[in-house]
Amino acid sequence: MSRRAFIGWMLAMLALIATALAGLVKLLQKVVATQEASRAPGAAKGSVDAPQTGKPEPQAGGDPNAPLFSLMVLSDLHVSEADPHTIRNLKKALEDIQELGGPVDAIALTGDLTEYGSEKEYKGLSKLLSAYKLPPLYANMGNHDYYDVWIDRFGRFNKDTMPNGKTDWQSRERFQAFFGLSKPYHDVWVQGHHVILLSQETYVQEKPEVGEGAWYSEEQLAWLEERLAAHKDGKPVFIMTHQPLPPAGRDGKTHQLIPANRFREILKPYKNVFVFCGHSHQDFQGTIEHYVRESFHYFHNSSVGRVMNRKYETVNKEKSQGLYVQVYRDRVTLRGRDFTGKQWLKEADWTVPLTKA
Repeated sequence: MSRRAFIGWMLAMLALIATALAGLVKLLQKVVATQEASRAPGAAKGSVDAPQTGKPEPQAGGDPNAPLFSLMVLSDLHVSEADPHTIRNLKKALEDIQELGGPVDAIALTGDLTEYGSEKEYKGLSKLLSAYKLPPLYANMGNHDYYDVWIDRFGRFNKDTMPNGKTDWQSRERFQAFFGLSKPYHDVWVQGHHVILLSQETYVQEKPEVGEGAWYSEEQLAWLEERLAAHKDGKPVFIMTHQPLPPAGRDGKTHQLIPANRFREILKPYKNVFVFCGHSHQDFQGTIEHYVRESFHYFHNSSVGRVMNRKYETVNKEKSQGLYVQVYRDRVTLRGRDFTGKQWLKEADWTVPLTKA
């Protein structure tokens, strides 16, 4: 082989090797990106446009006593560096969920994820969640997730300068970006079961009259009506709100779900609807009635970050509670969980038979 031919052959081989290496690098980058995405707080979240189907429902030949679907409902995390108890209490909850022993197919967060909904707090929440191996998380917005409008340029809570150059729109965008959503409300299917997460769509910068209440647009309510149309078969459906409903027969105001009459009317035709709210932080032990029976089954959850008494005082900052929901062929069980003591609460223990369609 001549010198010129040899050099040509070597150059061709080097080009081949470079192409192969480039392909390998791209493949490795894709694998790493996929793994990182699966660990990110926004990963595996449902979206308004493309709700997840989840895993197939267990087949009829399986254990008849096994749960078909298991959901942990966590409310009012209020994660904030200004209150380290909220961070410690969320860690307790996540550690307990990891060690629970029973299945947890998904976690629903029913609003007030952070204290002020700031970019910094979302970053702190992301870092905290990524430290645990968790099932998919889904969330809606609470009033505190809009609170950034109260914080001035010096980091102080300042009513006089509200909205401090900020908007409710920015708060929604932060929440939606965190969970990979196109709207603040969405639904998902997990293990063949439907979870619907409704969110208040505005706060006092855009609509001062809402106060701390949950305003839902007609668009969101029509969307809920359309989603529920799939449940004429009587299969249980789980709806997450943040603020509680007012007494039956009236619309809500501050600290309540505002279009309450319309909400109740939409749910009325359907059997086996389970609605969950947070916001009140009421201890499962010795406070309000946490299960209210209407045309649907209505549950007031306690709080992960700050459990309160009847006077809305945080007596024991170490307390952290949530609700564990399991679906069986003929019933749904709901159990209050004390994450600090890693035990079930006898005061919050319900079995709801499913009504046949």
